[in-house]
Amino acid sequence: MPEKLLSMSKAIQRFVSDGASVALGCALEPLIPFAAGHELIRQRRRDLTLIGPISDILFDQLIGAGCVSRIIAAWVGNVSAGLGHCYRRVAEQRVPHTIVIEDHSNSSVSLALLAAALGVPYIPMVSLLGSDIARDHPTLRLAPSPLDGAPHLLVPALQPDVAILHVQRADAEGRAHIWGGLGISEEAALAARGVIYTAEEIVPSEVILSDPNRVLAPALKTLAVVHAPGGAHPSPVQGHYNRDHAYFAEYHQRTRSAEDFEQWLSEQVLEVADRAAYLKRLGAERWKALAAKERRLAAPVDYGY
Repeated sequence: MPEKLLSMSKAIQRFVSDGASVALGCALEPLIPFAAGHELIRQRRRDLTLIGPISDILFDQLIGAGCVSRIIAAWVGNVSAGLGHCYRRVAEQRVPHTIVIEDHSNSSVSLALLAAALGVPYIPMVSLLGSDIARDHPTLRLAPSPLDGAPHLLVPALQPDVAILHVQRADAEGRAHIWGGLGISEEAALAARGVIYTAEEIVPSEVILSDPNRVLAPALKTLAVVHAPGGAHPSPVQGHYNRDHAYFAEYHQRTRSAEDFEQWLSEQVLEVADRAAYLKRLGAERWKALAAKERRLAAPVDYGY
């Protein structure tokens, strides 16, 4: 199997074009691929459609940087502070430009990705019946069940061009392990036309194959694997580092106006060459303080037969 190991800049350059639909932040609050998102900003990608459940501030940053033309998501903001200033500006004031916002619930966006993963045109649901999302949504359709005539919402399949997923470890051939909170990472990986993994560790294939049940998706889906230690900061990665709560608070304070955001973006993204430089800027003491404080190893499993 050929190696798929690339640098972050080459992976984004090759596989995420202007106008692409990109699934990000699919594990909800952990494992958000901030390093990849910052590279999208540095490469000045435009007209992206962002797909996800809860992206925390990564979607907010991409919106403020002018990369986004459409949002298909359950929630965009800053979990620690509630709102995301860039998202609010674009929704209320059309700054930096108008974007299309397609609201979902966490359940409906996961079902949309699951439908694409299964290769079916839609999946029915009932939990959004009577909601504003169902009333205003451009693609959800109300239909009676063929079994008993009860009303259902049909959630159409949603296939991203690429899913960018941060994982604990991957091999150079494109297989990845993820643990802790998965959210809808598996659905996104299977739904997307291709997957870019950013990984804390690159390990031999024997390590990945020793625990096949933990492999997220078939390697044939993988476009690229990027070695990106710290690539999810400030979000947490189980077994590696904790959530940097102070970072989210700082971001909330420093992005209240469009001008303030531009200054923040220049300092934290545009003037930072890569994730290694980003972590150096963050500081060794702060990074060390976020490290996992103890080891909690899972019991080994026996795949013998």
